[in-house]
Amino acid sequence: MEYQKFLSIPIFAVFFLMGFVYYITFFIFTEDWLGLQSSAGSLNIIIFTFLASLCLFSFIVGVLTDPGHVPSSYLPDVEDCSSVSDQEPNKNDHHCLWINNCVGYWNYKAFFNLILYATMGSIHSTVIVISCSCQKDWNYSGTTPLKIFYLACGVMMLALSATLGTLLGWHIYLITRNMTTIEYYEGIRAAWLANKSGLSYRHPFDLSVYKNITLVLGPNILRWLWPTSISHLKDGVSFPTSRDSSS
Repeated sequence: MEYQKFLSIPIFAVFFLMGFVYYITFFIFTEDWLGLQSSAGSLNIIIFTFLASLCLFSFIVGVLTDPGHVPSSYLPDVEDCSSVSDQEPNKNDHHCLWINNCVGYWNYKAFFNLILYATMGSIHSTVIVISCSCQKDWNYSGTTPLKIFYLACGVMMLALSATLGTLLGWHIYLITRNMTTIEYYEGIRAAWLANKSGLSYRHPFDLSVYKNITLVLGPNILRWLWPTSISHLKDGVSFPTSRDSSS
């Protein structure tokens, strides 16, 4: 059953981290900084809850969605993902330990949305944590354990935001060039070989920034941020190339 994918330590760790960040952001730092009953506090909690809900939904979709598999008649040079399936994932990007699944053709959009919402939520939480810490009068209300807790939460959220932001930037780069992580490293080798022969190399599936984005997120901008909106995806066997668009 697909739901057995949730029975893994990394999945539990992700759920725990989500719950912990939500709890401290909601019940500790927003309450201490703005108050949950204030209009500013309520607005921040509504926005943060919205981002957290979309992050959780994208995570579940990424875990449960089959990445797709290359037909047995095709023998591409792709990374093995036998830990999840005995077939090669279609348009394989990588195997993600944190969603206990391969990231491939059918769940890449959910994975990207997960990173996007997680980054936005982490940055929002970081702003709340730091703002709360800066306005607190530590001379009168701060015990040593409380100071350590606030400092630890601030460092954790800064580190989490930086890590997720870096990962988001990396996948934005890949999407705008219509390549997977594996294709990126294969492209480095192909460019080196082309250079060695006095030739130039260009990724064959790089059409244009906008076209590349629509191939992954879809032609409707309003649906770019919804992880299950993948009706634009085709059979996953043939893909347009720059040679096709120039002919």
